[in-house]
Amino acid sequence: ADDDPDGQTRAELEAVIGAAEGGDEAARADLADRFSGMLEFGTAGLRGALGAGPNRMNRAVVIRAAAGLTAYLKTSVEHPFVVIGYDARINSDVFARDTAAVVVGAGGRAAILPRPMPTPVLAYAIRALGADAGVMVTASHNPPQDNGYKVYVGDGSQIVSPVDGLIAAEIETVRAVADVPRADSGWQDLDDAVLDAYVADAATVVSPEAPRDLVVVHTAMHGVGTETIRKAFTAAGFDEPISVAAQAEPDPLFPTVSFPNPEEPGAMDLAMELAEQTGPDLVIANDPDADRCAAAIAGPGGWRMLRGDEVGALLGAHILERGVPEGGRMANSIVSSRLLAAMARAAGVPHEETLTGFKWIGRVPDLAFGYEEALGYCVDSAHVRDKDGVTAALLLSELAARRKAAGSDLQTVLDELALEHGVYATDAFSIRVSDLSLIGRLMDRLREHPLTQVAGIPVARVDDLAQGAGGLPPTEGLRYYLADDSRIIVRPSGTEPKLKIYLEVIEPVANPADLPAARTRAAARLAAVRSAMEQATAI
Repeated sequence: ADDDPDGQTRAELEAVIGAAEGGDEAARADLADRFSGMLEFGTAGLRGALGAGPNRMNRAVVIRAAAGLTAYLKTSVEHPFVVIGYDARINSDVFARDTAAVVVGAGGRAAILPRPMPTPVLAYAIRALGADAGVMVTASHNPPQDNGYKVYVGDGSQIVSPVDGLIAAEIETVRAVADVPRADSGWQDLDDAVLDAYVADAATVVSPEAPRDLVVVHTAMHGVGTETIRKAFTAAGFDEPISVAAQAEPDPLFPTVSFPNPEEPGAMDLAMELAEQTGPDLVIANDPDADRCAAAIAGPGGWRMLRGDEVGALLGAHILERGVPEGGRMANSIVSSRLLAAMARAAGVPHEETLTGFKWIGRVPDLAFGYEEALGYCVDSAHVRDKDGVTAALLLSELAARRKAAGSDLQTVLDELALEHGVYATDAFSIRVSDLSLIGRLMDRLREHPLTQVAGIPVARVDDLAQGAGGLPPTEGLRYYLADDSRIIVRPSGTEPKLKIYLEVIEPVANPADLPAARTRAAARLAAVRSAMEQATAI
């Protein structure tokens, strides 16, 4: 508490200490949790609840992280240059300025984006400005009480091992926050030039000859995407999307959604309602930092949300149809559908499977398209080596406009892919916990008592991902292949306190008339596997 530079969190911690000393058992447990360890770099850097203590997101933790990052950079660059972006969450701007103050205080150079902006703008700025590293202060789609700290290296990709460990080692050397030199000024406050350059490059993902007749409803989910999406659509020649007004402006409290993630039930309700009123061709949603893109399409039963794997298949098919440059590669994470691999194989285009997260996908050489099922898509790795919800929205809109001009639609594309490759049906569910040790115990249980069958189908193979299965770097998780080629993956989330279970079945399609029945068969198989795995992973 004495070393906390922020009066608010210092008072918060002192209050918890006082209650704990007074015998309050809840306060003692709270204190123990706050000091159970330092927040560590996970799938997306640091991320956690705002509050006092080293296991929370606060100014003390951010100053230590910035000091560790700068010290690591100085092992190879005398005066490192770090560009910093931030979203509209609570204290994001404060954490951004603290980072700049630490970098400058250590003899480096720092530049801050002019206001809250999407994560892909920061990822773009790193390479555009020639920075040695980048920091984005964001918790993406996490609940309102969270914030986070994503770190990128100079090539615009997120940090991976061993860099994360080297930065963590430098953080460990910081004995006291008060000892970290912090400048009062000296960093550069960027203007809109970097945003304008990003928008201009983003617009080039749309082919000049592509149709532009398309009506889109868009929601920014109370995040920072509205301005950039509007600018990008206009620059690409589309009409400006119709915004969900109640969610268009940044609001760190996310008042109209219980969880600001387009994947969560109810998050897209307002966008769907606006679509029913306005009759657009496509609904698009970004998460709060606009690095993810969700979509919904109209159908016989009304508007329906596309799964992340469906959007991945649509974008992949469109990119393959437009033509992949010689040497270009497709990629997706291990928990994403195997359909993209089948599509790439049929087209004679190399495909790679990576660990979860764009810190891995973005590093695939000559990446023509990469995606993960959690609504993350990279369609322009030449400019952004990370998931980008803006360029993904533009490219999906180009495909929708082309199909509209031809009297077709996106559902027809999905039907065509199913006829060619079979129905790849995916599902996922999560087990959220308050005690992280429960996840470890469940993983131990699954290893000690291996599954031999799921929903009556024998388990043909089990990959322990912690052993580096398939040549991938080791990561916690288990992958099961059933005798009917169904696939199940169980892994802890890298960003939230939950265990995630991913399911996929593949159902052959005999002919066009068989497609509805094949989808019904696939759905029944998927439901049976899910029910069995819900029982197998019950805590």
